[in-house]
Amino acid sequence: MNDSAAAAMARQVRRRWRDREAPDGDFIVFADGSLTVMDLLRMQSPERLDDPQSESWHWVEVLRATEWSTGSWVEVDSALATHAYGGSRAWAGESAHHGSIGWVALTRDDDECTLEWLAISNWSDPFHKVTLDDTAVTAASTSGRIWTFPRNAPGKARITDDPAYPGRRH
Repeated sequence: MNDSAAAAMARQVRRRWRDREAPDGDFIVFADGSLTVMDLLRMQSPERLDDPQSESWHWVEVLRATEWSTGSWVEVDSALATHAYGGSRAWAGESAHHGSIGWVALTRDDDECTLEWLAISNWSDPFHKVTLDDTAVTAASTSGRIWTFPRNAPGKARITDDPAYPGRRH
């Protein structure tokens, strides 16, 4: 992608964020216009298929793109939680008009909420709690799963705890 195409993509991402829209699918979109396609995998031991406590969930990167298009955009207009820390702000919410899709974003804590990255997962329930610290954005979904997104590598997000199964960590 040439520099002008990359700049155009970055402008489109920023405009869509201001309009509270995100690509429809399982993605992390970055302020520079790049995109990571993700997949939420449920793993379970074949010997324990009837034991939900043997499940583990992992959000894994499928591919990265600097040039991309999407057939549709979804609204990420319902922010259910926000938390500011150290000049940044974490957001969490749902796309209620599109089947209660969950989303989490990291922005600068400025007047325009300048986007750093936005993660959207068609496989997640809405996110209703979020915290932010030096290293991670942590969001809780309405189903009780806790997702931890490393601030500088959100594609390495993991479901780190599942309150539905106390004591179990992934």
